[in-house]
Amino acid sequence: MRDALAALRVENPRHPFPSRDETRPKGLNVLGTLALHPELATAFHTFNGHILFSTRLSPRQRELLVLRIAAVRRCDYEWKQHVLLAADAGLTPEEIARVVDGPAAPGWKPLDGAMVAAVDELLGDARIADATWAALADELDPRQLIDLVFTVGAYDALAMALRSFGVELDDDLR
Repeated sequence: MRDALAALRVENPRHPFPSRDETRPKGLNVLGTLALHPELATAFHTFNGHILFSTRLSPRQRELLVLRIAAVRRCDYEWKQHVLLAADAGLTPEEIARVVDGPAAPGWKPLDGAMVAAVDELLGDARIADATWAALADELDPRQLIDLVFTVGAYDALAMALRSFGVELDDDLR
């Protein structure tokens, strides 16, 4: 698992690695589950390392996407872990609560609302609708759009795995 965890640490990160504060949740139950398949864990962590630390999306944008995936997929583990990361990335408690209500909830800035809509469209139809794409493309460059789609795919896959494997919340996430 050391190789798998090392794969998370990309060579030239755009975003900081998380704090090693001892009071922060460690995600040990998900890591323990992935430890059952070290080769897959290494491959996933290589991919997820890009999404976490090298994406061209801001950490705030990434966490907005992940929270919406967790809400739609009813993945408590992913939700609780990423509420903390979302707050670190600058999402307000009101924005975090609004994620559950989806893209039609009042109060979204145009780009944030389009990102939430993109999650719903990708999860529902595996395609971002033309109007949503246009709204995203007004503010995001092509690499950011690619990162958006792959972020949704990675965290949807993780939500499916967490729920299917019955990964329980760690005590420090309760």
